[in-house]
Amino acid sequence: MAAKLDGVAYLTSFVDAILDNLPSILDHFVLSGNHSALKLLRSLEECLYDVRPVLDDAEHKQFTDKRVKKWLADLHDALYFADDLLDELSTKIVTATPRDPGFSSYFSSVVDSSIEGCRDLENIVQRLESLVARKKYFRLRESAEVDMLSWRTPSTSLVVSSDIFGREKDKEEIIKLLSADTCQAESPFTVIPIWGMGGIGKTTLAQLVYSDAEVVKNFDTRVWVCVAENSDPVHVTRTIIGAIDSCPCSMDNFDVLQTKLKDKLIGKKFLLVLDDVWHGGQRTWENLLKPFQYGNNGSKILLTTRIEKVASTFAATSQHYRLDLLSDEDCWSVFLKHSSISTNLEQYATLEPIGRNIVEKCKGLPLAVKTLGGLLRNKSDVGDWKKILESKIWELPEDESEIVPALRVSYHYLPSHLKRCFVYCSLFPEDYQFDKDELILLWMGEDLLRPMGNNTLENIGSVYFDELVARSFFQSSGASAELFVMHDLMHDLATFFAGKFFFREFGNQHMVDSRTRHLSYDWDPISRFPEASDGAINMRTFLCVDDKSNEIKSDFWLKQLRCLRVLAFQKCKNLSLLDSIGELIHLRYLNLSWTSIVTLPESLCKLYNLQTLKLRDCYKLEMLPSRMQDLVNLGHLDIRGTHHLKEMPKGMSKLKHLNFLPCYIVGEHEENGIRELGPIDVHGAFWISKLENVNNSSEALEAKMGNKEHINILELKWRSNGKTVNVQTERDILDKLRPHVMRGQ
Repeated sequence: MAAKLDGVAYLTSFVDAILDNLPSILDHFVLSGNHSALKLLRSLEECLYDVRPVLDDAEHKQFTDKRVKKWLADLHDALYFADDLLDELSTKIVTATPRDPGFSSYFSSVVDSSIEGCRDLENIVQRLESLVARKKYFRLRESAEVDMLSWRTPSTSLVVSSDIFGREKDKEEIIKLLSADTCQAESPFTVIPIWGMGGIGKTTLAQLVYSDAEVVKNFDTRVWVCVAENSDPVHVTRTIIGAIDSCPCSMDNFDVLQTKLKDKLIGKKFLLVLDDVWHGGQRTWENLLKPFQYGNNGSKILLTTRIEKVASTFAATSQHYRLDLLSDEDCWSVFLKHSSISTNLEQYATLEPIGRNIVEKCKGLPLAVKTLGGLLRNKSDVGDWKKILESKIWELPEDESEIVPALRVSYHYLPSHLKRCFVYCSLFPEDYQFDKDELILLWMGEDLLRPMGNNTLENIGSVYFDELVARSFFQSSGASAELFVMHDLMHDLATFFAGKFFFREFGNQHMVDSRTRHLSYDWDPISRFPEASDGAINMRTFLCVDDKSNEIKSDFWLKQLRCLRVLAFQKCKNLSLLDSIGELIHLRYLNLSWTSIVTLPESLCKLYNLQTLKLRDCYKLEMLPSRMQDLVNLGHLDIRGTHHLKEMPKGMSKLKHLNFLPCYIVGEHEENGIRELGPIDVHGAFWISKLENVNNSSEALEAKMGNKEHINILELKWRSNGKTVNVQTERDILDKLRPHVMRGQ
């Protein structure tokens, strides 16, 4: 059964998550006999149940009533405090070890000490009660419950480039321009700017042309570079070289970079695509494009931009290719494709006029048409279609938001849990290419994925992600099947709804708001953050999205930001973690990849909630903490490239949720030997090293490699170390490590 088409407020799933966490905490307070705390928690529960039904109406009214908008922001802030409090309480309670399970006074002491160590529960409850009481002044209406999102993975979720309509003529014209053997008198290459408004399909058209067989045949070298707002000449030149070599370039010297690029272009006819250019500084681009003067005649640079002034930086107005809006009929074809409504459907005659009116409101913008088509995917109920057409969201005042009305409508009708996941992506810079699996780990770390039956959180996150792709909120990057991007307009949409709770520190001189809970950064300005934070000590996210390395002291982040759930220090030079890392009890995601860290403090193993620990290419790391077995919620341990790691810690078999472990280094003792692999259900590529520490085939058999059905590559490594080798024993061990037989083999 498909979900009903109803918009559920962003905060609804947040309230539900808090309510889901309350019962177990209440049970412990009942057991402890702490009646005053129990009364406060009951009041908190009542507040949440009382405010939940009016959230949909409040989210709608916030655009026309600034008082409601402020009330929602205040409520959002208060919910963060309540959620942090409950998470701290539940963590301290579950990690307590009763001296006598039948002695309830022990739980009383645990709970009482937890209350003292948390923010003031009474203040939080009083603040929420005050906010909930105010809802009557705004005359907020209660909304009925609606069905949640269907858990069927959409069959069209990965279809991208084949959904193009109405651009055949544009494609032919651009190919003609690229094939023309003309060049500017002073240059061997010609620049062809494609410009038009955001969401009109400039990048899609460029991709169609770029991959056309005739174009591929016509050029010796083709390079695609997404420029976006980062038009720094060093960055762009480095990216171009990396694209030509099919591997990253890390040089920073502009002169060396330019010389290297010149050498690669000499005597070659090239096609360079500069996608999504925002800045048009004449001198900057003249310097950057100097190496291209050494290419062969007939070379071309295809540029996409939404700004005519930028296009004029590269070519005369007469040479611009302005991309027009799609015709109504082409838009209708796009809409039918993405809604998956067949013209043979019995209700088609009734749905068509409604659908055409919806498409007309999109005003020829393909992205808007695709998004609304995805919203109505496989829905044949006339009421659903009318609800979109007659939505009041279309009529919101233009000065309240620069967001395209059709996209506001699409966001409005997202399920609440998808809204939170989508808005979280405002932390990425524009045109950032993100990995699906990595994003799901971040969503998990932020507790944005709600449990559903026996599904793992990873599977739930995959369904969320695929649904956002199917609705065109995410799209394939084109560079790799594993990478995705958000269209600029979608990024604007996410940023608009993120408000002050999300902050991107990319050379931004503004002070971080005291309500900021989620921050992403690049290395250059982040050293100034402690002075600019303005008391934003309640942050949950400190996320690096930079590809450079730099140096930063971890003292501030570990001592001050005690509510962190996601912490990323990857590529940080000379990093050392303090023992205080163990006090970040909310932490669920920790990324230390590509750092020179040598040791990890034992206190790390106090992080009961930790789900993801990334240590990729920590080339100096020699040992993991000895009490890793205490990280009972750890599901993802990335130790690829830790070549100096000597052995695994003892008791890894106790990590029941561990499913991503790319390698296992067999220790010399039983507690860290190969037997420990038995209960671990590893996925993907997997290798086992130091098999010389396996004494006999019975030990190897207990690794249960034949039961691990999710392994697709298995690599086994051992060294003789000068010892006498019993060939038959080695063969028996190897036989017992035989992996499962894949289906069809």
